[in-house]
Amino acid sequence: MRKVSLLAVIAVACVVIFDATAFAQSANPAVGTWKLNVAKSKYVAGTPNKSGTTKIESAGAGIKVTVDSVGGDGTKRHWTYTANTDGKDAPITGNNPYGDVVAMTRVNANTTRQIYKSHGKVTTTQTSAVSADGKTRTVTTKGTDARGQAIDSVAVYDKQ
Repeated sequence: MRKVSLLAVIAVACVVIFDATAFAQSANPAVGTWKLNVAKSKYVAGTPNKSGTTKIESAGAGIKVTVDSVGGDGTKRHWTYTANTDGKDAPITGNNPYGDVVAMTRVNANTTRQIYKSHGKVTTTQTSAVSADGKTRTVTTKGTDARGQAIDSVAVYDKQ
């Protein structure tokens, strides 16, 4: 009888831990597919994008980000990274205009800050905030791109 009770307790504990982990990951308001709303986006410096889609997925304790965009000059870009919100550099694969690594930190439940670097030098700081209703994501980017051109923009994304 004692062995059965111990096994039952272990099984229940595993279910509770699994459910809590799944809930914590799904509770991230940034997870989902986001489409750039060009009309609502503003560019003080830098070339506005013609289009853009960002897919954010849960990945362990962090997120996996995949970006596809078309710049104002027609340049198609695709890049991806997987990062935790621990402020540690994570490699970027693809043709990211900001650099080759990103370090992400959590500001609050709906906001993260990304620091992009190119060859060890900080290029841009980006703040990504999801609205309270979860339908809009606003990404503020300041700094320079990997070519040294100034960037100062507010891109607005709609959840798909």
